[in-house]
Amino acid sequence: MAEADGATAPPRPSPDPDDVTWIEPPRCPECGALVRLFPTNYDRWVSLAMVELPAKDVPAAFRWRLTRVPDRSPVPTDIVAVRVRGIDPLPSEPVVPAHRMMCVPE
Repeated sequence: MAEADGATAPPRPSPDPDDVTWIEPPRCPECGALVRLFPTNYDRWVSLAMVELPAKDVPAAFRWRLTRVPDRSPVPTDIVAVRVRGIDPLPSEPVVPAHRMMCVPE
């Protein structure tokens, strides 16, 4: 399932608690573009594009949503990526495309 969804990215490295330098987003090894790494709802990681696009511009196989993990705190504690399946979004509804849809190797 992870390979079909494109959720094969390595997890984000854990930051050193003593390191106070700015953490840059990772870059795609294929095209060099910035990507966002998020855990999925089935314990894998996926590389997502840095922008949201309307659902009409993203093929169904590449549509993801970022969802907050439910908890009792009003502060978002963690966000997971969930594939958009079942009910199709409205054409103008924003979705986050998988990076592999936008990846153009150099």
